[in-house]
Amino acid sequence: MRLIVVLIPSPNTIDKNVVGSTINYTKYAGKWYALAKKDPEGLFLQDNISAEYTIEEDGTMIASSKGRVKLFGFWVICADMAAQYTVPDPTTPAKMYMSYQGLASYLSSGGDNYWVIDTDYDNYAITYACRSLKEDGTCDDGYSLIFSRNPRGLPPAIQRIVRQKQEEICMSGQFQPVLQTGMLRY
Repeated sequence: MRLIVVLIPSPNTIDKNVVGSTINYTKYAGKWYALAKKDPEGLFLQDNISAEYTIEEDGTMIASSKGRVKLFGFWVICADMAAQYTVPDPTTPAKMYMSYQGLASYLSSGGDNYWVIDTDYDNYAITYACRSLKEDGTCDDGYSLIFSRNPRGLPPAIQRIVRQKQEEICMSGQFQPVLQTGMLRY
């Protein structure tokens, strides 16, 4: 079963084009590895990015994320982040608000609008997050991650689905690969 959440003409107008749909948080939970990313402005994880989503007893989704980040242009460190997700509008459960905290003082914290654009739960997930909005409500600074359940990549048939989705959301060619070397202990 594949969940299709949105068809988007531009990542800058993603919020205006989210289609009300369902997402099964229990099926989405678990370990995901980033295979590709579109970076936001400023500091962002560079490689070995993973996220583990869990569902709390009260239904809240939380995540712990890991990755390497370069600080001050030369200092590469392992970064741990924690996040909690809320659903502001139950009619669009795939659109969430993510409150996050770096687990070290030099890592950022804050909140982003967060969408699960598309997932089949077993192989891939495409996410988009908006860090800041323009006055007209469109995204001013955002980022996107393509996740896989397998750190080694996606099968060719699934790669085709992901490429098609990138074209549909007008983000084809905007992603760069994320190296997964196993350098961080998962």
